[in-house]
Amino acid sequence: MDTSGAQEYDRLQELKTFDETKAGVKGLVDSGLQKIPQIFVRPAEELAKDLNYKRAQIEVPVIDLGDLEKTHRHKQIVEEVRIASETWGFFQVVNHGISLNVLNEILDAIQKFNEQDVEEKKKYYTWDNTGRVRFNSNFDLFTSRTASWRDTLAISFSDPDQINSDDLPDLCRKSVIEYSKPVSNLGNILFGLLSEALGLEPEHLRNMDCSEGHRFSCHYYPACPEPELTLGTVKHSDLGFLTILLQNQIDGLQIFFQNQWVDVQPIRGALVTNIGDLLQLVSNGKFRSNKHRVVANRLGPRISIACFFSGPINMDKVFYSPIKELITEENPPVYKEVLLSDYMTKFFTVGLDENFLVNYCKG
Repeated sequence: MDTSGAQEYDRLQELKTFDETKAGVKGLVDSGLQKIPQIFVRPAEELAKDLNYKRAQIEVPVIDLGDLEKTHRHKQIVEEVRIASETWGFFQVVNHGISLNVLNEILDAIQKFNEQDVEEKKKYYTWDNTGRVRFNSNFDLFTSRTASWRDTLAISFSDPDQINSDDLPDLCRKSVIEYSKPVSNLGNILFGLLSEALGLEPEHLRNMDCSEGHRFSCHYYPACPEPELTLGTVKHSDLGFLTILLQNQIDGLQIFFQNQWVDVQPIRGALVTNIGDLLQLVSNGKFRSNKHRVVANRLGPRISIACFFSGPINMDKVFYSPIKELITEENPPVYKEVLLSDYMTKFFTVGLDENFLVNYCKG
């Protein structure tokens, strides 16, 4: 007798029941559960596959942005960015100009938002991806194979100079605004370095509107009673051009590098930077958008704030394709031209663990 339909129905019902609480994973933890619900348990074959991977003792490159304006240091930093972007697709930056106080305040504010009375959080719970402020647990809850052990507050800044903050939650309004401007400035600096690392003029990627607007995904990963059975975030690559990630001192971020999972050890005050799918596309594969994930942990909460630079997503008729200056007979286009709005819409209809760049953008 085929019971797959009944199993699928049970899963859907469990997803709906979880979603209807609007309390997220934090609500499950607060209920005192000792075993995680089935919707969070990874498939047996996936868990078995994980056992075959080595755990690397190597470290992600750390790039010191100090003295960037000095000619000899500038050239050295560009070279470090190029090597890291071509090999790892990840690096950590220090001496980036954002004060430790600003970083600590936004981490603290996001923790307070998630640990306040659940009725206050419910005011922001939505599945409307067009809203500026959105709180939920797993944007792909109903499309992914397995739910992830995290809750997320997403905040969009479609206009880099957006100062209207009335719609932001009270508990994190001040710190979000104070972090938004300097992290946007850092994004512009990094796009300049990445342009030079591609052999282009410093303004090239910025002139393509790669840094136009940004959005925060503020993740809250509660302590998990069975971390070996689930993930905080499934394996994926980021869809935009560039991501700048702030994390607290509880680890969990891993990069898949040379067929092994590498832990990204938190460095106080450092920001993790990674190449996104769109930057891999426009660089014609020269820069690497690498797969990464977040493991669940018995300690918690882990707090992270990802700032995504995904281009002018609210504008029609914006297309991206491999940069023509990088195309030669020996290096033909690897990816096709994509309409940004169509690209984004498609992304939000599939699970985070889909190989989106290859499936949708390969030429």
